[in-house]
Amino acid sequence: MKTLKELDVKNKRMLVRCDFNVPLDEKGEIEDDFRIIKTLPTIEYLIKKGAKLILMSHRSDDKNLAVVRERLEKYLKGKKFTLLENLRLDKREEENDQGFAKELANLGDIYINDAFGVCHRKHASIVGVPKYLPSGAGFLLEKEVKVLSKVLENPERPLVVIIGGTKVETKTKVIKHFLEKADNVLVGGMIAQSVNFISSKLCLPIDHKANFDIGSNTIKMFSKIIKTAKMIVWAGPLGKFEDPLYEKGTKKIAKEICKNNKAFKIVGGGDTIFALTKWGLRDKFDHVSTGGGAMLEFLSGEKLPGLKALE
Repeated sequence: MKTLKELDVKNKRMLVRCDFNVPLDEKGEIEDDFRIIKTLPTIEYLIKKGAKLILMSHRSDDKNLAVVRERLEKYLKGKKFTLLENLRLDKREEENDQGFAKELANLGDIYINDAFGVCHRKHASIVGVPKYLPSGAGFLLEKEVKVLSKVLENPERPLVVIIGGTKVETKTKVIKHFLEKADNVLVGGMIAQSVNFISSKLCLPIDHKANFDIGSNTIKMFSKIIKTAKMIVWAGPLGKFEDPLYEKGTKKIAKEICKNNKAFKIVGGGDTIFALTKWGLRDKFDHVSTGGGAMLEFLSGEKLPGLKALE
């Protein structure tokens, strides 16, 4: 996998796959531009090197990228770039249609993937385009792989993995994998109800509030384990944190993780990061991954299609 600095980008049309799938509030304004900020070093490096920039991204809803363009213009202060429309508005993107991949590839001379958060997707802009253009990894993607490889290959112990959220199908497989690798796996959120296997390393909620939050006894049990950890990996909130009635569990566990100064702390996933930002805790983590599903798949030893495509 080539890195950005190994490529001659001067006067080249650089087709950069970003992840600008940022949360919007009810008025359609950006609530958290973390993912945009994280891609700026790659964008600014390319501009400085005299490259012509064609940025592309998706939104997971059917919204356009107008608010993203406005935010980029604010950060880039008059520097020129082209931002393509939401890739997923064309159904060929998620179908990994080769015709669509070629159409995108025709826009650039070199392809850069800086969208770690979608590297587990076999979409045209992720795995299709690199077939037709010289390709490499942006700074963000490079950093994600470097940090997460350390967890995969040489984790500090005890390694505690915390998995929450709602994506049952993908996360059940990941939980089983981590039971072999981690010292403890703590599970909360809606996914906890779907776990139907037993392990001495597995900790499931022992009390909860209408399935929307973990209760006090679970918080105590989880906190006790978190205190012992030397490395913590967290993906997925432990309840319906966006409702103040059910935010206690996720918030308490977040604070408990932050209190553990001897642990290397990694967190990933849009909802989890949004919660930490809301409570002013994000900067207390050693590595904040821009991907939730991608991070978990990478750490479970899966070869991500987006990374494979760059080899």
